Amino acid sequence: MSYLIPSTAPIRAFEDHQGSVNAVAVFPYRRRMITGSSNHTLRLWDLETGVVLKKMEGHRSVVWALAVSRDGQMIASSAENGEFIAWHGETGESLTQPIQAHSNLINSVDFSPDGTVLATGSFDGMTKFWCTKTWQMQGDPIECGYVHCVRYSPSGELLAIATTDNIQIYNPGTRERVASFKGHITLNMSLAWTPDGTRLLSGGDRNDPTIREWDALTWKQVGRPWKGHTNYIWAIAIDPTGTLVASASEDKHVRLWRLSDRQNVGIFEHSSRPLSVTFSVDGRHILSGGYDKISEWEVPKSFHSKIHAITTAHHACVTGDLSTTEELLTQDIHTDANDHTSYARRFFNWELEARFLTTHQKRCQAFLSAGKPDKALEVYKYMMDTIDESTKTSCLVWSNAFKQECSALCAANGDAALAASDYDRTIELYTAAITLNSESSTFFANRSKAKLGKMLWLEALLDAQKVIELDSLSYLGYNLKHAALHGAQRYDEAIQAFRTMLSKLEDALDIQTQQLRHQYLRPSQVERAIRQVINDQLENAPLRVLDTTTGLLCDREAQISAFKTSTEYKELLSSTTTRSDFHTKHIEEVVRRNLQFAMLSHRWEGKEPLLQDIQGKSVYDSELNSVGGMTKLRSFCKTAYAAGYNWAWSDTCCIDKNINVELQESVNSMFVWYHHSALTIVYLSDVPPSSKSGALAKSVWNTRGWTVQEFIAPRVILFYQSNWTLYLDDRTPNHKDSIAIMQELKNATGIDRSAVVAFRPSMNGAREKLHWASTRVTTRQEDIAYSLFGIFGVRLSVDYGEKQDKALGRLLQEIVARSGDITGLDWVGKSSDFNSCLPASIASYEAPPCKLPFLPEDEIQSSVSSLRKMVAVDFASNLYTQLRNVKAPRFATQRLHLPCIAFDVREVRRVHSPALETRFTYRVKANGLQDLLISTDETLVQFWPARPIEQNFVLVRPWDRSLLELPDFVKPADFGNITESEEDHGTSPSYPSHDWSSGPPVKQDVYDPELRALRLLVRLGQSFSAFLLAQQRSGEYKRIASDHDIIGQVNDIRNPMDIRTVEIL
Repeated sequence: MSYLIPSTAPIRAFEDHQGSVNAVAVFPYRRRMITGSSNHTLRLWDLETGVVLKKMEGHRSVVWALAVSRDGQMIASSAENGEFIAWHGETGESLTQPIQAHSNLINSVDFSPDGTVLATGSFDGMTKFWCTKTWQMQGDPIECGYVHCVRYSPSGELLAIATTDNIQIYNPGTRERVASFKGHITLNMSLAWTPDGTRLLSGGDRNDPTIREWDALTWKQVGRPWKGHTNYIWAIAIDPTGTLVASASEDKHVRLWRLSDRQNVGIFEHSSRPLSVTFSVDGRHILSGGYDKISEWEVPKSFHSKIHAITTAHHACVTGDLSTTEELLTQDIHTDANDHTSYARRFFNWELEARFLTTHQKRCQAFLSAGKPDKALEVYKYMMDTIDESTKTSCLVWSNAFKQECSALCAANGDAALAASDYDRTIELYTAAITLNSESSTFFANRSKAKLGKMLWLEALLDAQKVIELDSLSYLGYNLKHAALHGAQRYDEAIQAFRTMLSKLEDALDIQTQQLRHQYLRPSQVERAIRQVINDQLENAPLRVLDTTTGLLCDREAQISAFKTSTEYKELLSSTTTRSDFHTKHIEEVVRRNLQFAMLSHRWEGKEPLLQDIQGKSVYDSELNSVGGMTKLRSFCKTAYAAGYNWAWSDTCCIDKNINVELQESVNSMFVWYHHSALTIVYLSDVPPSSKSGALAKSVWNTRGWTVQEFIAPRVILFYQSNWTLYLDDRTPNHKDSIAIMQELKNATGIDRSAVVAFRPSMNGAREKLHWASTRVTTRQEDIAYSLFGIFGVRLSVDYGEKQDKALGRLLQEIVARSGDITGLDWVGKSSDFNSCLPASIASYEAPPCKLPFLPEDEIQSSVSSLRKMVAVDFASNLYTQLRNVKAPRFATQRLHLPCIAFDVREVRRVHSPALETRFTYRVKANGLQDLLISTDETLVQFWPARPIEQNFVLVRPWDRSLLELPDFVKPADFGNITESEEDHGTSPSYPSHDWSSGPPVKQDVYDPELRALRLLVRLGQSFSAFLLAQQRSGEYKRIASDHDIIGQVNDIRNPMDIRTVEIL
C-alpha cells in the first residue's frame, strides 16, 4: 500500500468548549451532535449550521462519556465522580438529577437498542444497568474489573465489556457470561460492533496500539491486528454502511480504515490528542473531539456508497419531505428493475387510502399461490399494522384463514429447506410461521435445528427453551438445549440438559419414544470409560508431577481432578452422548493431550529443591527464592508450559525419597516414564549461550550415570543451554532428528544414533550397554547399577547402602538368569565379591569387548570340505547333539552355573621379570590347548606334572549356543506397553552380541544336520575367549581375574571335548 499523507486541515471546527472534548455522539436521524468536555458541560449542536443549540450544565466533574438512544429521544452522560445524568434528546433538558451510580469514574455508557436500559461501566470494577423509565438500577451488576468501554450488540442480545485484563461478553438479560478472552497484551481501551453484529472491534493501549477484529460466533481473532497507531486507541467508530472504521489515538491521529481488507485508507492529524470519534449520519464525514474543539473531516469521495442515498431518503421521510423520498426510491427502482419490493413500495406509496384492504388481501393470496408465504406474511403484517381496530374486526375470518394457510405453507417449505440444509431459508420460513402461530413447539424446534446448523448457539438456545415451555414433557427441547449449550461451550449446563432429556425419554408413555433411550449413553457410563483411559494413561506416568500453570506439586488424584474440571474433559463428556459418538480413539487422544508431561534431565548441582521444600507451595512463589536450584526448576516449568504441556517432572522434587515403596517404584519405572514423556528437556548448566558445536560433548551431563537412560529412553528430546535457549539454536522439533547433535553425542558417548532413535529395553547384547555406562559416575555408587534397570527391562529392589559391587552383581545375575546372555561376563579387571565371574566395578567394561579374528564364509566352506576328509561324520554329529542338549546358564543366589567346554590345566608357572612387579604373569598349559600367558594381580600356586597340587585349575570356553546356527524364537522383552516396530539396537537377537567365537555366524539357511555339525567343528577350531577357574574345597570354582583377555586355541579339533556345567562362586 502506498504511503498515506496525513490531512491536517479539517473542513470545519466546532469551537465553544473550554477544555478537552472527551466524548462526541451524533443523533441517528437528525443532524445534531452532542459533545462532553472536561469543563463539566455538554453542548448540543446543529450540524448543518455549526451553532450551539444548548449548553447543558449539571455535572460536578469532568464529563467522560456520552450515549444517544437509537430513537434520539434520550442522552446519557457520565462523569469522573461516578455520576451520570439523563437528558431529553429534543430539548436538551435534564431528565434526572446527577445519579451517584458508581464509586469511581464512569468510563463508558451505552443504551440498549430498544432504549429501555442504560449500561454504565466504571473503574470501580462494576457494570450496572439502569431502567430508563424509573432510572433505578435494574437487576444485579456485573463484577468484571476496571471497565474501559461497554457496548451493546446491534440486536441487544449481547453486551461487550472491555476491561483492563480482558474482553468479556455477556447476555445482558440473564447476566450470564458468554465468553471471555485476553484481547490485547495489556489494556483493552475501546470497542465497536459492526452493524450486522458479526464482528467486534477492539482497541489497545500504548503497549499494543492495534485494532483487533473478533468473530462474534467463535470469539477468535479474525486476521492480523490492524497496525498504524503508536499509542492508546481511545475510541473506535463504524460508519452506517459497515464498510469504514475510524479510530482516535493518543498519537494525535484519527485513522480511517476499510473494514473489508483492514487497510488504512486515510489519516487525519490533530493538533492535540483526539479522545473521541464518530461518523455523521450520512457517513460522509468524521467528527473527532480534541482539545477544546471538535474537528470535522471529509471521508474521501471514493468511499461514498449507496447507503448514503438510502440514509438520505430515510431522513427525508422522517422529516416529512415525501417528494424527495419518492424521487430517491424511484431512482433506486430504476437502478434495478428486478427489485420488486422497491417497485411495490413506490407503486402503492400514496394510494392506499381507498382500496387498501382489498388490494393487500389480494396480494397476500397471490404470494401464497406463488408459494411465497414469507412474502405474503410481510404484506399481511404491513396491512395489519396500518388498518384501524374496526377494520381488523371486519376481516377477522379472512385473517384467521390466511394465518392458518400461510403457517402451514411456511412449515412445509421450512421442512424442505431444513432437509436441504438451507438454514437461512429455514430460519426465515419458521420465523414467519412462528409469527402466525407462536404456540407450536415444532416450529421453534425446527428453527432451533436450523440455528444449530448455522452455529447460532445462543439463538438456538432461546428457541430450545421455548420448545420446553410449550411441551415440558417432551425430550426434544432438552435435546436441542443440550446441543445449543454444547456449541456455546457451556458444558456443565449442557450435561445437565442431557440428563434431563434422558429422564424425559425414560418417563415417556409411548414405547417408541422409550426405545430412543437405548441409543444414548448415560454421562456416568462415559465417565467410567474416560476414567479407564485415564488410568491406562497414568500407568506409564510419574507418581507426582508439577502443574506448569499453578506451579503446585500434584499426585495422580490431583491430576485427575484438574483434568475433570477442565473444559476439554467437560467437552468430551458433553459430546459423547450416543453409542455412535463413543470413539475410544478420540477419548484416548483427548486424555493423552491433557495428561502428557515433560521430563527434566540434568545434573544435580549441590542443593536442589526437594519434595518437602515445595509441597503445598507454588514453585513460582517468591518465598521459595532461597531454596537452592529453584531458578532451574522454575525455568523448566515455564519452558514446559510454553511448549504446551500442563505437567512436568523433575527427579529432585517429584519423588518422596522418605517413602521406600515410592522410591522403589520410581527407580524401577523411571525409564518407562522418560519413554512415555511427550518431551524430555535436557538442561546443560555448563554450556553457555551461543556455544559452538562440541560444547555438548564436553558437558558434565555426559558423564553422569542416570543420563544414559534419560538420553536413549525418550521419544522426543531437546537440549537447552544455561540460559534456557536451544543448543546451537537448533529448531528441530526433536533433537534426535538433528544429525549434527546426534553425531556430536555419538562421538562423545559411543552410542550410535540408531540405538538412540529405535532403542527398546532388552537383555540382549548386554556387554555393549554396560560399555555405555562404564565411564559414568553417580553421587550414590549403587545408582550406577540402578540407573541401568530400565535399559535392561528388569525390576529389582533398591537398597541404598549395599554398595556398587552388590548392586551391579544383582543386576548382572538377573540378566544372565532371565536371558541366558553371558556377554556381561566379558570383562577385565577386579572380581566382585558378589560372584567371581562378575566385575567389582562398571569401569571393567570400559575396555572394548574381546575381538577375535573373523572367519569369512568362504574359509568356513573350505574348512568344512577339508574336515569331511579328516573327521568321521558320527563324531561331528554326536558333538553337535551333545552341545545342542546343553542347558542355558543359570544364575541365582550368587552362584553361576555356566555350561562350557573345559580344558584341565596341567601346569602353571610364573614368568619372572627384572622390573618391580605389581601384577604377575603365568604360563599356563592345559590339555588340548596351545600354551598361553595370563596376567593377574592374584598370586597363583605354581605346579607342573613333577610338582602336583591338590587344587584343580581349568580353562573353560563359555558355551555360545549361537554356534549351532539355529533359528531364534525369542520374543522381544515387553515394557510399559511399548509397541514400536523398530528392532532392538545391536546385533541380531538370535545370538549374544559378543565376539568370543571368531565372529557371528553368517545368517543363512542350514538345513543339512551333517553340514551344521561340520560348520560347528570349524568354529570350535578357532581361537576363543577363555576363563581361568580355580576349584574350591567344596567343589565349586572361582574365576581368576585377568587384566587382559585370555585367548585359547585348541590343538586338534578331532580330539574329544569335555562338555560340562561348572558352578562358579
